[in-house]
Amino acid sequence: MAPKRFFIYTVGCQMNILDSELAAAALAQAGYQPLKSAKGADIILFNTCSVREHAEEKIYSALGRLKHWKDSRPEGIVGVMGCMAQKDRETVLKRAPHVDLVIGPGQIDRLPHLIAEIHKNQTPRIAVSADRFHSGSETGSVRESFRRYDPIRLPEFRPSRYQAMVRIMFGCDKFCSYCIVPKTRGPEQSRPADDIVREIKTLADSGCREVMLLGQTVNSYCWKDAAGTVTMADLLERINGIAGIERIRFVSSYPTAMTDTLLEAVRDLEHVMPYLHVPAQHGADSVLKRMRRRYTAAQYRELVERIYQTIPGAAITSDFIVGFCGETEEEFEQTVELVRWARFKNSFIFKYSQRPGTYAAKHYDDDVKESEKRRRNNALLDVQNAISAEQSARFVGQTVEVLVEGPSKTAKKGVLPLVGASSCQTQLTGRTPCDRIVVFDGPTSLTGTLARVRITESAPFTLFGSLQSDS
Repeated sequence: MAPKRFFIYTVGCQMNILDSELAAAALAQAGYQPLKSAKGADIILFNTCSVREHAEEKIYSALGRLKHWKDSRPEGIVGVMGCMAQKDRETVLKRAPHVDLVIGPGQIDRLPHLIAEIHKNQTPRIAVSADRFHSGSETGSVRESFRRYDPIRLPEFRPSRYQAMVRIMFGCDKFCSYCIVPKTRGPEQSRPADDIVREIKTLADSGCREVMLLGQTVNSYCWKDAAGTVTMADLLERINGIAGIERIRFVSSYPTAMTDTLLEAVRDLEHVMPYLHVPAQHGADSVLKRMRRRYTAAQYRELVERIYQTIPGAAITSDFIVGFCGETEEEFEQTVELVRWARFKNSFIFKYSQRPGTYAAKHYDDDVKESEKRRRNNALLDVQNAISAEQSARFVGQTVEVLVEGPSKTAKKGVLPLVGASSCQTQLTGRTPCDRIVVFDGPTSLTGTLARVRITESAPFTLFGSLQSDS
């Protein structure tokens, strides 16, 4: 019998991208065959996000379109994974009765077993972690039900064999008023340091050169055992010594957990990149208080100053929400001023989307008009884009070190062979230590290596240059 074929459609953050990679590897190990599209699939899985309403409705629309597929292939399996599955549970089956599997992010190690059960019994399965506000569950205590496991890491399921994401923490305990993540991802838990180091050594042995450490509040990492306490700075030092790993990054950081010791580790450790993603979310104390963030705008500014003072040339990126409940024009302008002052490399800017089950949804009115949210979003983007353009222009004339990721998106349409060369010349892309995208022409054999590129042109979010020889 031919192996069952599966396709995973992923939306959302890096955590979801990693979850899909691990799920695909687990299914492949169990004998299932991966596909690059849903065409011809026997199993279609949606890895979902609940941070914004639009992402959820996009998934429900896609599920609706699969009803006819399921009617014509009753033996096929439709599954919903991730945060929406954890949050909505039975609601998913009510809105899309043809769904066979609902599985939360804390249960993905059970995926092959659950699919096998569905094939055998022909009955839907729901596998979610315990609600952190209610005791009692088929999966035990809340912390136990957000399961930790040693993931299967197969190079063919990574977006790039030379780069990998590594989860060092699960969950979040911050409970920002707008955010559903503490409910969908569970309590904050750090993974054992030895497990993380072992996983990264395995990745390095398979050709990985760059790791991105992931956590909802990644700089809060802390593992305690009989041997002592391992902080985020300690963990970075351990990873820095792993042979083959050239670059280490981590996201996302919470402002109050950014210690001087951690900043000094970023500065002093050879392979830790001078790039920090530290979401501010807003520039007005009144809004930060309504958001239940645990710092003031002045404290955030002090952090930015410490970063620039400790790590010369550091690149800082941030997140912002516009149109949050009750946001006035004056409060919005304080965010604009913060962006102008901080000179972020770039910012991820979002219109506020009310999430059922959050503190804000229960206690505040979503009273900023959609048209005003859109105007503020665009206005803040314009400010940030101008800053990004100015910063990028400063690189023109400089030579930067780039980890080559491979052909650019446009180059993947075709590759021209070099006359008399053993490899192919095309447009390549890579990133600088401070996470700026660089596009240049070169041989595809450079993929996965460090190259020197002289920057000749710039755009707000992309640098263009020419490959420099080693001589």
